[in-house]
Amino acid sequence: MTRILLAAAALAFALPALAFDHAYKACDVMLRKHVRYVENGNASRVSYAGFAKDQAALKAVLADFSKVPKPEFDAWARPQQQAFLMNAYNAFTIEKILTRYPDIKSIRDFGSVFGNPWKDKFFMLFGEPFYLDRIEHEMLRKEGAYDDPRVHVAVVCASVGCPMLRSEAFVPEKLDAQMEDAMRRFFSDRTRNRYNPESRKLELSKIFDWYGKDFEKGHKGYASVKATAAKYADLLADKPDDRAVVRDQKAEVSFLDYDWSLNDAR
Repeated sequence: MTRILLAAAALAFALPALAFDHAYKACDVMLRKHVRYVENGNASRVSYAGFAKDQAALKAVLADFSKVPKPEFDAWARPQQQAFLMNAYNAFTIEKILTRYPDIKSIRDFGSVFGNPWKDKFFMLFGEPFYLDRIEHEMLRKEGAYDDPRVHVAVVCASVGCPMLRSEAFVPEKLDAQMEDAMRRFFSDRTRNRYNPESRKLELSKIFDWYGKDFEKGHKGYASVKATAAKYADLLADKPDDRAVVRDQKAEVSFLDYDWSLNDAR
């Protein structure tokens, strides 16, 4: 018996620790099940009721994020790190909403001081209490870290005004294509971004007001908010002349009111 136990122990030590799943299979299954596309696929709604029924599976996904040690994360390639942080942000945001669902109409119902959903340390990451703003502002947006303003269409604040939550997880090998697709879908949704031919103004999401400087640094080819809109001119306007105005950066920019209502599918 002693020999058997010693052999089993030796085998256990010899086996490598279970590697983190960079394909995010479990996370992907939940997103495909509970996220519904609307507005011709350019926006989405989330079935929080469905996530609530699958909360055990969601908690297992969150546990996988929480158990990754910082040294392991630091050793990953940049696309692996980005996908991890964005998927974690979105998953923990869903978990935060579920703590009050269905008695919640907006993520801002949590408050701005007590219960602040972005500053509360309500989950564990890298072995310590963590908060959403730390993922977004102190890691993903940190100068010299990933330098990709498209992060603003990837992390989702559970609101109708936000870019859509995708019905798939971000994965490292497709990350650039997924983020570009997210940009195109966001600019294709005329409820959040559009060219108004009557006023001859670009009416853009408030995101480009709050984080406009991120689009002025030249990262990923984005030099300004107007230049960003110009890149997607064909999505913002229908007539060739209107598209030309946007493409030539001749339109003044105004910002739309942000819809903070919950992006709930109910």
